[in-house]
Amino acid sequence: MIGDRVTIKSGVQLWDGIRLEDDVFVGPNATFSNDRYPRSKIYPAEYLKTVVRRGASIGANATILPGLTIGERALVAAGSVVTRDVPARVLVQGNPARPSAFLDADPVDASACDFSEGPFELLPGVELHRLAQNIEPVGTPVAIELARTVPFAAQRFFALIGAPNGVLIGDQAYIRCIQFVVLLSGAVTALVDNARKRRAVRLAAPGTAILIPAGTWGGYLAFAPGTTLGVFASEPDSPADCIRDYREFLTRFEA
Repeated sequence: MIGDRVTIKSGVQLWDGIRLEDDVFVGPNATFSNDRYPRSKIYPAEYLKTVVRRGASIGANATILPGLTIGERALVAAGSVVTRDVPARVLVQGNPARPSAFLDADPVDASACDFSEGPFELLPGVELHRLAQNIEPVGTPVAIELARTVPFAAQRFFALIGAPNGVLIGDQAYIRCIQFVVLLSGAVTALVDNARKRRAVRLAAPGTAILIPAGTWGGYLAFAPGTTLGVFASEPDSPADCIRDYREFLTRFEA
């Protein structure tokens, strides 16, 4: 199935099970397949489905394994080998292809923001905070006074420790849950997206925190070695409160 306004360059073969939605771009000699383990004269009962969502782009000579979904307005860099689903509006590259950047997001360097008058507003309701810290001979303590620092009654706390570079953590939104995310060590790029605007915020100083209200799509990538994030949440963990499909998120929150 091929949608409207799709561009398919030379040297591309489309097999059974390949679906290209509207406004997709497929570069020259990009390769699709529909059988993960092909064998001579042995045919599967049903071919695997590959879906390229609207507005996505696939670079020249990229290889897309079968049964995957390339998210809306995602970009697969030229020559990449895609072995997993590609999130919406994310750049993936390499072999195997890994997330490397958030697309369509205005970059923000947290270290250059002005906190002299309090939190820095990234988007309406999304705030960047700078927490108190002291430099000690054995480390840099970050002070978090719950009643004063976290602007809601936290029901849950968890830490993200040692995520490697080349992975995307999060990539979801919550319907009710508010999060207060604190960088404790290392550096990471955080996405905040309210369905109208997107910001990609580079956090590199311990004690930098983001207040993420409900209805905000978020994720984390470009982890430096030794990165640790502490997350305070206003609600208990609940799969029913989580949106993992970007199209569903836009349908619910885009105004």
